[in-house]
Amino acid sequence: MIIQLNFEAEKPIYLQLVHQIIEGVASGKLEPGETLPSVRVLAADIGINLHTVNKAYQQLKQDGFILVHRRKGVMVNPEGTEKTDGSHQRKLEEALRPFIAEAICRGMDAEAFKELSQNIFSDIKEGKQ
Repeated sequence: MIIQLNFEAEKPIYLQLVHQIIEGVASGKLEPGETLPSVRVLAADIGINLHTVNKAYQQLKQDGFILVHRRKGVMVNPEGTEKTDGSHQRKLEEALRPFIAEAICRGMDAEAFKELSQNIFSDIKEGKQ
C-alpha cells in the first residue's frame, strides 16, 4: 500500500495516515495479520517525524485496527475490527452530522448526498483512490 500525504492540507498528518491505513483495511489492500512497517521505518520512508507515526499507530491500536507486539511488530488486527454496534453508530453519526448540515446549507439534496456517499463507499470497497 502506498501512503500519500498532503503536507499542505489542513488535516493533521497523523490523521491522514490513520485514514489511509483504515481505507487500506477496508479496501482489502491491507489484509488481516499483514505486518506494517515499524514506526521508525515508516517515518523514514514517508519523510515524517516518528512521533507522528507513533500517534497514528496509537490511534489505530485504540480503535482496534492494528495490534502492536514487542517481538512481532505492528500488524493489521488478524481478527478484523469489531463490527458496528450502538456506540460506533453514535460516533459515526457525530462525525457525519456536520458534513450533512454543510451539504444542506450549500444546497445539496438528500439524493445527491446519498449518491455521493454510495460512490465513495464503492470506491473504497474496490480499492480506488
